[in-house]
Amino acid sequence: MLRVVFFLIGMVLAVTARAAEPPNVLFIAIDDQNDWIGHLGGHPLAKTPHLDALAARGTSFTNAHCQAPLCNPSRTSLMLGLRPTTTGIYGLAPWFRTIPQWADRVSLPQHFAQHGYLTAATGKIYHGGTGPRRRPKAAADSRPPEFEITGTFGGVGSRPPKKLTPPAPMGNHPAMDWGVWPPDNDDTKKGDYQVASWTVEQIRNAPKDRPFFLAAGFFLPHVPCYATQQWFDLYPGDDSVLPPFLADDRDDTPRFSWYLHWSLPEPRLRWLRENKQWQNLVRSYLACTSFVDAQIGRLLNALEEAGLADNTIVVVWGDHGWHLGEKAITGKNTLWDRGTKVPLIFAGPGVTAGQQCSQPAELLDIYPTLIDLAGLPARVDLEGSSLVPQLTNAAAPRARPALTSHNQGNHAVRSERWRYIQYADGTEELYDMEADPHEWQNLAGDPGQAAVLAAHRRWLPTIDRPPAPGSAHRVLTYDPATDEAIWEGTTVRRADTIPQ
Repeated sequence: MLRVVFFLIGMVLAVTARAAEPPNVLFIAIDDQNDWIGHLGGHPLAKTPHLDALAARGTSFTNAHCQAPLCNPSRTSLMLGLRPTTTGIYGLAPWFRTIPQWADRVSLPQHFAQHGYLTAATGKIYHGGTGPRRRPKAAADSRPPEFEITGTFGGVGSRPPKKLTPPAPMGNHPAMDWGVWPPDNDDTKKGDYQVASWTVEQIRNAPKDRPFFLAAGFFLPHVPCYATQQWFDLYPGDDSVLPPFLADDRDDTPRFSWYLHWSLPEPRLRWLRENKQWQNLVRSYLACTSFVDAQIGRLLNALEEAGLADNTIVVVWGDHGWHLGEKAITGKNTLWDRGTKVPLIFAGPGVTAGQQCSQPAELLDIYPTLIDLAGLPARVDLEGSSLVPQLTNAAAPRARPALTSHNQGNHAVRSERWRYIQYADGTEELYDMEADPHEWQNLAGDPGQAAVLAAHRRWLPTIDRPPAPGSAHRVLTYDPATDEAIWEGTTVRRADTIPQ
């Protein structure tokens, strides 16, 4: 009897000791991933069994949104815990460490490193991978690294000797390509496969005396979105893969909505149709999404095999959405749901399993949420709000909507039911996302929606800074005195023909 009592006491002490161990963090980013994920229902044919299984053992936010529909400002916002309207970083440049105000700002992984975590990363975490290989000349030698250990950049990996698709308009950018590649079905040649392999090795060799913050950034389904034939075979080669589309969808949207993506390498829907590439692009995007899902499955399996799954917080996020013909365009750079809505999944210790939360959430919320889940000291300088109440009970109320900005003066406010957009020239859009999930009917001019408009306008940012020094690439400014916009250095006037 005494032996049984000692055994039970030992078991209780062992469980208590494990519970007291700081949790690990597996931080997974997917580039250009919209809500075409199985359990999110963004596309009825999307096959993502591993992400769906992760969501089933955790909490998935079905109404999560980025802070900017572009890689650099979105990732800068998430990693620093600040809105683009606060940092002034709206374009693909600059790297935030070159801005004196943010040069020493403690990022999310650095906060974990300060509290005893081993930080490691591979692939695309920041817009520049895991951070620049070299620090700016003015940087002090004592500045901590973005991550202690870094691996392969990942990226496209193997690519064809020439483009698979016809020359695209507006520059025929080499990234504007998609289709089956490599032809030999060898996924090991792909950058994202190598990202997953490196991450698996870090999990297998994780230190026993320190918790880890391990980040893996997947490139696909970013263009060029190549996938091997086995992933294409998951999807039909006909028009059933195409998203819902309204031919005159842009007729009730302000002209200023075009300024946000005025002249870009991403082709318009008209070109896709004329060149019979719409089906091919959509199928390529879905195939790449399933391929990345399989790589995430490799990471989750490695956690299980290493006995680390029960004490590892897993968070999966996309940096912004992506259009595939909706609103007559492809690409990002919009303030509609297709441009801002992203997957956001948490699983692991402190997270209730089997939940879906439809309340608005922001990528900005990841920083304070992970601090809370890991039991680290809180920070008072973060602009996001912890999601731990919703990770405990998905019905716990959120005090605010999600806010997305794309260049100064252009903002979207997404509540549980509504999407409100205000452009720099004061024009507006309003959509009832319950009755009109495709955002086909702009209600901003409806006098009956005055109260809804007022309720959403009050969430527009009070800080709305101009572009930071060195801003470039997809940067838009507007002068109300002349009613002229400047898109990447080119003046845009009301009478100008919209580039196609």
